Amino acid sequence: MDADVIVVGAGLAGLVAASELTSRGRRVALVDQENAANLGGQAFWSFGGLFLVDSPEQRRLGIKDSLDLAWNDWQGSAGFDRVDDEDSWAVRWARAYVEFAAGEKRAWLDGHGIKFLPTVGWAERGDLRAHGHGNSVPRFHIAWGTGTGVVEPFVRYAKQASRDGLLTFYHRHQVDELVIEEGTARGVRGTVLADDHSARGVASNRDRVGEFELTAQAVVVTTGGIGANHDIVRRYWPERLGTPPTEMVTGVPAYVDGRMLDISAEAGVRLVNRDRMWHYTEGLQNWDPIWPGHGIRILPGPSSMWFDALGRRLPDPCLPGYDTLGTLKHLRTDADIAGYDHSWFILSQKIIEKEFALSGSEQNPDITAKDRTGFLKERVLGKGAPGPVAAFLRNGADFVTAPNLDQLVEKMNQLTDKPLLDAETVRRQIEARDLQIANPYSKDAQVQGIRNARRYIGDRLGRVATPHRILDPAAGPLIGVKLHILTRKTLGGIQTDLDSRALGADGTPIDGLYAAGEVAGFGGGGVHGYNALEGTFLGGCLFSGRTAGRAAARQVG
Repeated sequence: MDADVIVVGAGLAGLVAASELTSRGRRVALVDQENAANLGGQAFWSFGGLFLVDSPEQRRLGIKDSLDLAWNDWQGSAGFDRVDDEDSWAVRWARAYVEFAAGEKRAWLDGHGIKFLPTVGWAERGDLRAHGHGNSVPRFHIAWGTGTGVVEPFVRYAKQASRDGLLTFYHRHQVDELVIEEGTARGVRGTVLADDHSARGVASNRDRVGEFELTAQAVVVTTGGIGANHDIVRRYWPERLGTPPTEMVTGVPAYVDGRMLDISAEAGVRLVNRDRMWHYTEGLQNWDPIWPGHGIRILPGPSSMWFDALGRRLPDPCLPGYDTLGTLKHLRTDADIAGYDHSWFILSQKIIEKEFALSGSEQNPDITAKDRTGFLKERVLGKGAPGPVAAFLRNGADFVTAPNLDQLVEKMNQLTDKPLLDAETVRRQIEARDLQIANPYSKDAQVQGIRNARRYIGDRLGRVATPHRILDPAAGPLIGVKLHILTRKTLGGIQTDLDSRALGADGTPIDGLYAAGEVAGFGGGGVHGYNALEGTFLGGCLFSGRTAGRAAARQVG
């Protein structure tokens, strides 16, 4: 045997699994198709948001959360409707994960040195129904260090285990086959790729220089999802979300290619819920890209007005920060606009300064560097938009500014093949919304949401602008932002039981084979069901990677 356990994929789930294994004295072969600079995978680039329930940070802010409330939110969002088949393990994973988030998770993270910002974000505010999709309260805890900080301790453990002789890195080794003999996982076979010294995230070569085979008592698959492979995204795009866009921006590096899903299926592994996926509707073309088609997501506050490609205000609950897939469905199923791949934010300078954040570790250098003084100066005491947002405002291909609406719409029309927006149509809708600002109450759902958000101190201080008229010159200039669909996650994948054991086509575990992270739908083949509550992707990698590592360690003990 080359190792006790082979872990395929050096992203967050793989590193966590490797940590659990090596901390118990098991020998690990960590196999990845990228170079050493890419340890941590996609998680390194993330904003570092983690879903926690009834945390100390929430309690200090006066947020009343509970396991019961979180589980109600999760079930309403997931909409599990295949519980006798594809969701049979996913719903059990979901309950286990919410219990983890409400219990051991916070202390476990603290034990690894992962700390959080004092404020808690309110992501996915939902579809405006108590029993439907969305977070009833803020639960989005941002790690100091962003995703880079979440990954860091597990990278450190892997390197130490390597020095101790318990872990061997196999970089630039691309797995092409899972070796399963007589119903038992025996190892992997694949291709040795040519050395490539590209920087982290940059697309690397696929030049073949050899072959390899590794054997072990168990194999853990942690190879991520499909977000960079637009062909696979389109292949499994569900009919319920209409037609896939012709053009999309890419929210993950090129190595997030989904190839291990089909390789696993060829080996007899059961894949489920492949029609469930998670893509954002607030994507931007990155003016300073790292990987091909590099897109960045806006993390919007609730005040920007959202218009479709024809200049019509989106209906409720298609509001900024509320219902990601509900908005995606509207944009892709409305017959009048499904032929267009974009929508628009219109907002004021006052809104962008307070409400715009950009997802990603590189777009939040103060938090990534754990620079508390810089964070205070930039985001609390500073004037103007945060530096990375201001850079997009200056350089981004999707931003236009103007002193009045006529000029703004003219510039927005210049960003499309033909002029689709009529200034007077847009004006009527903005003026109607602006009339709702005069009172502390309103019939406009978005204005109600703004005032509701400002009752939460975290939003009032750092996330939601004081209500004002969009067309108020004192709040200007006006800003238009062209929004694209940004690919991100698959929500389905390898079906696993509660020990992360991969199931075969007949629904029984394959001896010695485990799966964790996005390739396993973050647990059970789809722990999120149809919708995510955010902060649950990194958390799903942590939880399922931990589970897989511990279970595999027991098997080979």
